[in-house]
Amino acid sequence: MYANDGFRELDRQECLRLLAKVPLGRIVHTRQALPAVLPVNFCLDAEGSVLLRTSAASELARAVDGVVVAFEADEVDTVAHSGWSVVVTGRASIVTDPAERARLARTGPRSWVAAPRDVFVRIQAELVTGRELVGGRTMYGVDLTN
Repeated sequence: MYANDGFRELDRQECLRLLAKVPLGRIVHTRQALPAVLPVNFCLDAEGSVLLRTSAASELARAVDGVVVAFEADEVDTVAHSGWSVVVTGRASIVTDPAERARLARTGPRSWVAAPRDVFVRIQAELVTGRELVGGRTMYGVDLTN
């Protein structure tokens, strides 16, 4: 971001607070050496990790286990020209501990697509960045409402 560009940087706590408010985001990973982006429902764990639930047989589960991924979620008001975007970057891993799986089965995200066998994917929140655009005029004097 550039000074006076109309955006405000968000600190880690603000980013996590905003993420906790929305049910959908996008996971960014590599598929055949190309970027792949998938919409997913999610929730945050106590320490700020992003949790997904997907089919154990899914391409997503195979592609992200043990690799660094990005996760993005946002909220936009197109009428007011305002909103925010948060990106979490970190290593993704399949939760394998039976006790942790049992806990997440009770408290974690519910899959929107039923699968005979599912897994939880945890994305460690190693880098959390975000920015907010507030509707109105930028510091440049540009009217964003027209």
